[in-house]
Amino acid sequence: FKNFDIISRQFFTQARVVVDKKLGGLSAFRFGADYFYSNEKSVFTQYDGTTYKGTVQDNLLANFAETDIYLSNNLAVKLGLRAEHSALIEKWNIAPRVSFAYKLKHKDQISFAYGDFYQKPEPEYLPAANNVGYAKATHYILQYQKTTSLRTFRTELFYKNYAHLYKTGFNNNGKPEVTGNNGNGYARGIEIFLRDKKTIKNADFWISYSFLDTQRDFLNFPNRMTPNFAAKHSASFVLKKFVTKLKTNFNMSYSFASGRPYYNIVFDGVQNKYIVADKGQTINYNNLSLSFNYLPNIGKKDAKTFGVLVLSINNILGQKQVFNYEYGAISGNKQAIVPPSKRFVFIGYFLSFGTDRTEDAINLNL
Repeated sequence: FKNFDIISRQFFTQARVVVDKKLGGLSAFRFGADYFYSNEKSVFTQYDGTTYKGTVQDNLLANFAETDIYLSNNLAVKLGLRAEHSALIEKWNIAPRVSFAYKLKHKDQISFAYGDFYQKPEPEYLPAANNVGYAKATHYILQYQKTTSLRTFRTELFYKNYAHLYKTGFNNNGKPEVTGNNGNGYARGIEIFLRDKKTIKNADFWISYSFLDTQRDFLNFPNRMTPNFAAKHSASFVLKKFVTKLKTNFNMSYSFASGRPYYNIVFDGVQNKYIVADKGQTINYNNLSLSFNYLPNIGKKDAKTFGVLVLSINNILGQKQVFNYEYGAISGNKQAIVPPSKRFVFIGYFLSFGTDRTEDAINLNL
């Protein structure tokens, strides 16, 4: 089902300098610069065993400035500007960003954020067949949040506009490459989050839900379509309860995601363009998992070691999970991409010396 292979070795270097100046009260002004160096050496292998080598190197310099301005006890504004230059693309971009936060009564606040963000092509698609610029995303986010010592509620509306997305094809050697950046798209939706440590004694639970409507014309898509990584509905529930007498933390998590689209996109030589030869939608994703964390040293004074015994069971009901489908390069037959096993069981003991990392071990194995 795979007609080519890419092996790459990457080397990255980053340097950053920031100057921070207090303006009085909580207001502040910051400016600085970032430098990123990247070097990727790749070996591309065709289905017949023929190999091609390539190197993609870039020096990216970014200058930025931002300020936090508190107009009153309840209103704050953040203004920012970022400019970047990529030696690979040989172009500059300028990204303005602004956000407002207004504190309401009863420990809640409302905020709005706007910003432009730029991105270079992924190294696997370089060098490009044509002179290309940056892909651009413009974000608009409206958020409401209420926080107390035991509860947090947050809801967020967002809209993102995508411009100059990269379109891809294959060169004469069969390697994927960027052919232009005239793609476009959008994403819009809502996210809701609630965390509660009060309702259930000695328990902490949180619920999240998101709705996403997105379409993009990018990569080898023949037109605007929903990407195969985007689920329209997704939700999760996590519950943590500690039983003092047993020195044990009981955890349960449930995740859901509606089915995602999948496509077999092929090049039609007659029409001289990419077409969708087959498409469909995966089944809904469901995962109920349990874990138990035994803390033998909790409550002991002057303990120098901290241990956590963990038992974790993933997808305890053994529900079928299909992440995507892949297609044969010639036959066009499709095959589901599934986990190697329906369930996964982990048993381990985490031990730390000097620093209590019990909470880290528990959170990593929810």
